[in-house]
Amino acid sequence: MSETPFNSPLIIAHRGDSANAPENTLAAFRMALAKGADGLEFDVQLSRDGVPVVIHDHDLKRTGIRPERVAELTAAELGKINVGSWFNSKYPKLADPGFAEEFVPTLVSVLENTISCEGPIYVELKCEGSEYAELVTRVCEVLRNFGGLERLIVKSFRLAAIPLVRTLLPEVQTAALFAPEAMNFLRRRRHIIDLALQIGAHQLSLHRMLASARLLKHANEAGIPVTIWTADRPKWVDRCRKRGIRSLITNDPGKQLERRGQVTAGQ
Repeated sequence: MSETPFNSPLIIAHRGDSANAPENTLAAFRMALAKGADGLEFDVQLSRDGVPVVIHDHDLKRTGIRPERVAELTAAELGKINVGSWFNSKYPKLADPGFAEEFVPTLVSVLENTISCEGPIYVELKCEGSEYAELVTRVCEVLRNFGGLERLIVKSFRLAAIPLVRTLLPEVQTAALFAPEAMNFLRRRRHIIDLALQIGAHQLSLHRMLASARLLKHANEAGIPVTIWTADRPKWVDRCRKRGIRSLITNDPGKQLERRGQVTAGQ
């Protein structure tokens, strides 16, 4: 039996170190990398003028404290919207005056500011309805110019986006995203693997509640790597190692890195 690698699972920062900094901001990404996160994960959608920007929600109500939708504003306008002060208000013990200077970043600026990340970067395409082709095209253009394609994994719940990514940018990895709601239309969990293979996804990105031992066994037999999200409890480090899960996406990379170190030291 082969030994489990010391860095198993890879610890991926969900929207940066989002437990300790405002999500999807340069501050959150810098903090995650400073703590030693193996990789990063973030969300991308298009501004009104077709620029890929990094933000999760389709509107600005939660993180921008504004009513507009992201698609209604240009990238320049979004670049002036404060998306850090909400965090200071909600989590006063973690507040930092610098967070008030965080604005909606473009995909280009995030990639430029995380160049020191040597591990995987998960780019989630936030698609609404069937309107995904332009988002895929614009994101692939940015990624192609950025380079470092071997570290990139483009993922989406909109499974039809995956084949288009593979066509436009065959050098990058792709991942099919599945939430627990997938079982509302799939009879068995193993059908998740069949779907992923059918659309040509290189990897699976599963909500942690879907990551049963049996499903992981089928995935390993099929040779398709699995990432789980969003796992903040330390027990998931142990489960990932036992079940062969490659990567763990977490809001608190520092805590999960600490647990991985404890488990490795105890072997």
